[in-house]
Amino acid sequence: MKNPLPPKSRYAGSQVLTRKLRDGREVAYLSRRFVPPPSQFATLQRHLVTQGERLDRLAAQYLGDPEMFWLIADANLAFDPADLTATPGRQLRITLPAGLPGPPEN
Repeated sequence: MKNPLPPKSRYAGSQVLTRKLRDGREVAYLSRRFVPPPSQFATLQRHLVTQGERLDRLAAQYLGDPEMFWLIADANLAFDPADLTATPGRQLRITLPAGLPGPPEN
C-alpha cells in the first residue's frame, strides 16, 4: 500500500504495513519511525527561545513552512515538540534535514 501522507509529513517515508486481525479484517498502520542521530543534522544557526514562542512559528521563520516544525524537533531530540519552547532561554539548533551536508560546526 502506498503511503497516503503528504510529502512534508514526518511520516512520509514510513512504510505502510498491514496486519490481519482474528476476525479477518486487515488494518493498515505505519512502520516505526526512528529519529536520526544529531550528528546527521548540519546546524545552520541557533535560536534562543523567548516567552510565548511556538515551534510552528519558528519553523515558518527559519524553514519557510510552519508544518516543518518536526525538523526542528528531530534536530533537538524532542519527543514532545512543545517541550522545546516551554522554557525561555533554551537554545535550539536550526538545521538542514538529516543527511544534507552543511557548513562545518564551530
